[in-house]
Amino acid sequence: MNTEDSIQRLTRKLIEFRDARDWGQFHNPKDLSSALSIEAAELQELFLWKPADSPTLADPKTRERLAEELADIAAYLFMLCHGLQIDLEQALEAKIEQNGQKYPIAKVRGSSKKYTEYK
Repeated sequence: MNTEDSIQRLTRKLIEFRDARDWGQFHNPKDLSSALSIEAAELQELFLWKPADSPTLADPKTRERLAEELADIAAYLFMLCHGLQIDLEQALEAKIEQNGQKYPIAKVRGSSKKYTEYK
């Protein structure tokens, strides 16, 4: 199964879940983007005050929490794209292309500078 099929299938399941509960009335772009941001903050909380290579991140309970937060983020992202009629796969392909032009390998390899900092 390709990625596009998976995204569409999961989005359909999310919409069916939402509609069965009559929650569509609450899923406007403003609230979905707020929920997405809140879930991203909950993901950040799992990393807060830990070194980047923290052994805590390998702990099964922490891994489960990470997976849950990432799933929440994906769910809100997929529903937001659905509501705004944005093809996520197409948008991501375009963004990768755009970033390739902003960040040519020969100029940026091994650097974390923003594209505006390169001459």
